[in-house]
Amino acid sequence: MVNLKTFYRVGWSAEGFEPGEVDALDPGRMLGHQVEIRPRVQSFTYVFGDGTSSPPTTSLGGVYPKGDIVHSYAKSGQYAARVDVTWTADFRINGGAWAPIPDQVVVPGPVTQVTVKTAKAVLVR
Repeated sequence: MVNLKTFYRVGWSAEGFEPGEVDALDPGRMLGHQVEIRPRVQSFTYVFGDGTSSPPTTSLGGVYPKGDIVHSYAKSGQYAARVDVTWTADFRINGGAWAPIPDQVVVPGPVTQVTVKTAKAVLVR
């Protein structure tokens, strides 16, 4: 509804890796060394589809009434909302100490269509 809070939250796909899961690369492709990568979320940016977005945050959001990522739409319509995730990671070789990868990558999330409608008051007798 126009001017009412819409709550947002991040959910992880069953496919792929979640933050903290370890991916062991094929040692045959890494000159015989066992290389492991542990992805980490640096931040989320919630893109609301109406030209606005949240500042980067570490919040996963949540559902009504306690979710902390909310947005109100000023006009009715269809909005292509998404969450862009800024990832970084740690790596280790042959079971050694974890070390940070000194870079990051922003991955746009899948689009969710948000339909916003206008309510009209009707007097019923």
